[in-house]
Amino acid sequence: MPHFIIDCSENIISLKSPKDIMQKVYDTAETTELFDEGDIKVRINPYKYYNVGNTTNDFIHVFANMMEGRSVTQKSRLSKKIVAELKMMFPDVPVISINIRDFEKVTYCNKSMI
Repeated sequence: MPHFIIDCSENIISLKSPKDIMQKVYDTAETTELFDEGDIKVRINPYKYYNVGNTTNDFIHVFANMMEGRSVTQKSRLSKKIVAELKMMFPDVPVISINIRDFEKVTYCNKSMI
């Protein structure tokens, strides 16, 4: 059920294909064994217009949204693994980051729950 939304400068997808970038995030998340098989979802949003510290330097930021219940240690390990893999994939990109947000079970709903 986790959702990984990758925001990045448009130039990023000229360095590597969107498919390769999304697959790297997917595979890295899967290696943590925090999620059920087939539950990981990844999307990418390349931006043509952006401002990063008053520059147009390339950037990658991953927003990870997942159901509550994982420990701080597990989430920290996940975020560090994803940033490390993206850093290897894009060694010259100056800004690569992630943040993790928890969904509350009590407020989450999808169509199969109705």
